[in-house]
Amino acid sequence: MKSLKIHNRFTAELPADPETINEVRQVKNTLFSYVNPTKPSDPKLIHASEDVAAMVGISKEEINSEEFLNVFSGKEILSETQPYAMCYAGHQFGNWAGQLGDGRAINLTEVENKGQFYTLQLKGAGKTPYSRTADGLAVLRSSIREYLCAEAMYHLGVPTTRSLSLMLSGDQVLRDILYNGNPAYEKGAVVCRVAPSFIRFGSFEMLAARNELTNLKQFVEFTIKHYFPEITGEPKEQYLQFFQKVADTTRKMIVDWQRVGFVHGVMNTDNMSIHGITIDYGPYGWLEDFDPTWTPNTTDSQYRRYRYGNQPQIAQWNLYQLANALYPLINEAAPLEKILESFMTDFSADYKEMFLSKLGLFTSTETDNQLIDDLEINLQLTETDMTIFFRNLSLVEKSDFAPEAIEKIKYAFYKPEEFTGEVSEKWTKWFSEYLERLKAEELSDDERSQKMNRINPKYVLRNYMAQLAIDAADKEDYSLIDEFYKLLQNPYDEQPEYEKWFAKRPDWARSKVGCSMLSCSS
Repeated sequence: MKSLKIHNRFTAELPADPETINEVRQVKNTLFSYVNPTKPSDPKLIHASEDVAAMVGISKEEINSEEFLNVFSGKEILSETQPYAMCYAGHQFGNWAGQLGDGRAINLTEVENKGQFYTLQLKGAGKTPYSRTADGLAVLRSSIREYLCAEAMYHLGVPTTRSLSLMLSGDQVLRDILYNGNPAYEKGAVVCRVAPSFIRFGSFEMLAARNELTNLKQFVEFTIKHYFPEITGEPKEQYLQFFQKVADTTRKMIVDWQRVGFVHGVMNTDNMSIHGITIDYGPYGWLEDFDPTWTPNTTDSQYRRYRYGNQPQIAQWNLYQLANALYPLINEAAPLEKILESFMTDFSADYKEMFLSKLGLFTSTETDNQLIDDLEINLQLTETDMTIFFRNLSLVEKSDFAPEAIEKIKYAFYKPEEFTGEVSEKWTKWFSEYLERLKAEELSDDERSQKMNRINPKYVLRNYMAQLAIDAADKEDYSLIDEFYKLLQNPYDEQPEYEKWFAKRPDWARSKVGCSMLSCSS
């Protein structure tokens, strides 16, 4: 691909692993190891994003070339590049895990287009020194989920990695999908994902934990120089500005997760980006019924550390770990603590503003906190679909009475027969208060509805939808992948031709593998 403007800033400026043998091992005094992808036996392109290709400097014609197929399946290496896997550590489920690293991801190179830099990374392209006991490969089902979800999140307005391509490798991969001792062979696949960089909180944690302070200083300064060029001043002040920016972008990302009902499922520090973008789509999910205790991750089912309602607190906890890693360069706890303490205060203010906007309330009053609290309680009285409830709330008019308003959102209830007695009374009371509050808004019903519909998506990538695409793809039918890709490019539009996807989770999906909870298995 001659059109790509290749850069190798990461590998040119940071210490490399002197060992070139691709064996699992502890790798010290380095940020990365050179490693080539495992060559696939018979790669096949399933889907590619023309939008992402154009973003990084690849033409539409090049997508259909043999070179594109070979490079982004791992079969061929781009000239003037040397693929590598990053070395990092992290806390997993709150526990220090030591060295982790890119166990199933290989960075191809960094490219520049229109003044922006992007790292191209293959996920599922084979073993690296950081693969631990795994093979570094990925299967079709998880690759479909990653490919579609990243693009869905982007078009929802949520900061995220992007997806360039989805390919079959032609090889079989052994996986135990439920970790219950029943492994089976599945189709292997490779996703090319794109981000400004794949630097994580855990990258800094590793260097601090190993007391590699020279490398830590060099890495922080490299990161600021290339990804935060607006930061200036004395070194210590730069480090604090860097931490503040990471905290701010992380907070805004979590607000967006909560806005659309997204649950990441594996908020380990090695899965947190310094760019404040969503990375590592594993056992994620969107809330079907509004349940703050829900986690999509089977590994998290006992303690529910990464449940929807706990994501802001986990983000702050993860930032504490990043602060601990940066502390040796700053040697002052107070300024780091100040940033950390303000995180939840700022989040609460952002969350309130976001939630009010979902309700079509664009001014603030003293009673708003209670209105929000009461709604969050009511949404749990009987199973209520989060996406449908907020989308249909835009149909409510100021002139409505509570029963009329309730009728307009009733489709969101999974068990409408439960809408009696105390449930009915509490909803009627809330809607009466909400309608009074609406009258204080200056916007007309139409204006408010339009604004709400740009905040509350009509379509999200529900787990059952992804599973339908997976089931079809297993039979070599990729039509649903393409359909969902097109649908999710405009999640706030009505798209009447796709109305059937504006639907509650079907009963068959409540307990089906891949539709309710998922494992970290790839």
